[in-house]
Amino acid sequence: MNREGGREAQRVRRAAGMSVHLFTGSGSAVALLALYAAIDRNFPACFAWLGLALLIDGVDGTLARVAKVTETASAIDGAILDLVIDFLTYVLVPMVALWRSDLMPLQLSFWLSVIVVFASGLYFADTRMKTRDYWFRGFPALWNVLAIYLFVLRPPYLVSAGLILVGVAAMFAPVVFVHPMRVKELRTLNILMSFAFFALSAVAIWQNFAADLWVKIGYGIVAAYFLAVPFWRHSPWADD
Repeated sequence: MNREGGREAQRVRRAAGMSVHLFTGSGSAVALLALYAAIDRNFPACFAWLGLALLIDGVDGTLARVAKVTETASAIDGAILDLVIDFLTYVLVPMVALWRSDLMPLQLSFWLSVIVVFASGLYFADTRMKTRDYWFRGFPALWNVLAIYLFVLRPPYLVSAGLILVGVAAMFAPVVFVHPMRVKELRTLNILMSFAFFALSAVAIWQNFAADLWVKIGYGIVAAYFLAVPFWRHSPWADD
């Protein structure tokens, strides 16, 4: 390859790397749209946007590794960009949706949201968030997932509050939770169950959260599966 051809190939690689950062960054705009919908109490739209953000987050890491962004677009730290957007879509927006909903008394939902946001900030800054084999150490602050479960299943508000507090404690517990895209154990099944969650959520959103019984049963199966997956690891307890 001549020098000019090498420069052209380098420009293409840089453009590919930057395009991945732009794709990741689009999640921030999606987060804002979800936030507007939550404030407006348009919860189906809110969770539809959050679903899109979750989809972006699910594939951008793979694209980043393919494009080798740490080499081709190193001026932007993709890991920090990803964490900033994740905090918006996984934590802040779902808590605003919970606060604006009628799932529990206003003051209770507000103070629970304060606790979740505070604790999640510490969790996101924890350098031990993942184990060496890419499992999450502790509950990975998937408050967007827990929130849509509450909207669909609508348990008594004390049960909802209890689940949220258990989730806060679990973020700092010495247990592992699966990363469907990175963990090797049962990867194909993990991805299939993730797609099942997306499909069930799309139906629930379409039904304005007045979900049919089969959707609720499907949600239960998906939750049971992901809670059981750590036992397929050599140990469900977090290690290095």
